[in-house]
Amino acid sequence: MSDKDELLQKHDEELKKEHNLNFQSLMAAYFMLLLILCVTIPKIYISNEIYYTSRDIAELKNKLNVLLEENKVLKSKLEKIKYKNQIIDNMSY
Repeated sequence: MSDKDELLQKHDEELKKEHNLNFQSLMAAYFMLLLILCVTIPKIYISNEIYYTSRDIAELKNKLNVLLEENKVLKSKLEKIKYKNQIIDNMSY
């Protein structure tokens, strides 16, 4: 029985031992983490810049459309005023 007890005791001791990462594995994990961060952070930054730039472009397009419509209205008013002036000038002769 002592062989069996001895074997069980060795087995229990092996299970109790901590299996930590060695320095090389830890450095490899840190390097992978750094690599992932180096790839994702610029992508996030560029995506945000594209979003805000496209939002500014959309705002400027809306302002352009408003100004074009306002320009059409003003041209129409100008044409009406010119027409009235022509009629008044013709009546005065």
